[in-house]
Amino acid sequence: MHLSTVKGVGPVVREGSEARSVRNTASIYELASAAIAGEGLKAEIARRGLGETVDLTRAAFDLPVSHPDPAHLHLTGTGLTHLGSASARDAMHAKLEGAETLTDSMKMFRMGLEAGRPAAGDVGAQPEWFYKGNGYAAVAPGAALEAPGFAEDGGEEPEIAGIYLIGPTGTPHRIGWALGNEFSDHITERVNYLWLAHSKLRVASYGPEILVGDLPSDVRGHSRILRDGKTLWEKPFLSGEANMSHTLANLEHHHFKYDIFRQPGDLHVHYFGTATLSFADGIKTQPGDMFEIEVADFGQPLRNTLSFAPKTHGATKVHPL
Repeated sequence: MHLSTVKGVGPVVREGSEARSVRNTASIYELASAAIAGEGLKAEIARRGLGETVDLTRAAFDLPVSHPDPAHLHLTGTGLTHLGSASARDAMHAKLEGAETLTDSMKMFRMGLEAGRPAAGDVGAQPEWFYKGNGYAAVAPGAALEAPGFAEDGGEEPEIAGIYLIGPTGTPHRIGWALGNEFSDHITERVNYLWLAHSKLRVASYGPEILVGDLPSDVRGHSRILRDGKTLWEKPFLSGEANMSHTLANLEHHHFKYDIFRQPGDLHVHYFGTATLSFADGIKTQPGDMFEIEVADFGQPLRNTLSFAPKTHGATKVHPL
């Protein structure tokens, strides 16, 4: 089962090739809230019933799920979680101590290889973790990912994102999984690894469809950059636990172990990392480029164009009271 939010229609459920609107439903946030209080998403959708048929190939999408108060939507992520992801990151962070000295990236990656897949119920190594912003940084499928004027780069990161709603008792409930573009500034990150936090404070997109249920262990698709309607760069995109150094449960634990991320009613979009970056292949993106992330298991591809805000001059002023 897949969920999406179509402009002019509202929440839509897709089973196989047929997509239909969900009756008497204002939003997927409202639907998920009712599902927590009831018997789950499928039961809640069945209780409400389905309406008109929707052609998703021609639809304009909103974010599949958002929070009524954007400040209560958290965009976060983990890195160095995929087999092969360390090589791209390590090339960016290479040090001069010699070949036998591991960079911090390789140390973190090795921790995941050695202890990122604990037995069910156990706790494994904690991954790299970062904060991207709140709901004001969430960009709908089809809309532009705008880099700030001071950014050095605007680069795609094709990932799987987990989408969670915190229940009234503080329990995280997973709505499902979505394609995500965890948009980042890789040139800023490359200057110094301690600038990773700065490089991640960017907008991000997810959707258009949410896959409800288990994530396939082997997720395969493609990440592309189109310029002037032609493919500039393309590479296979792999995810799922078969291609990861951590289990999803371990990554979920190390996010939700913090009380601040278990506040009732909050919505979380958590990106699980990637091993595929055009930046690692020497691609320099430019305004107007289109990012396309496509995985058959997720239905419609996630597309966003790239734009840059005007450059600003001088320091941001703070006014004393």
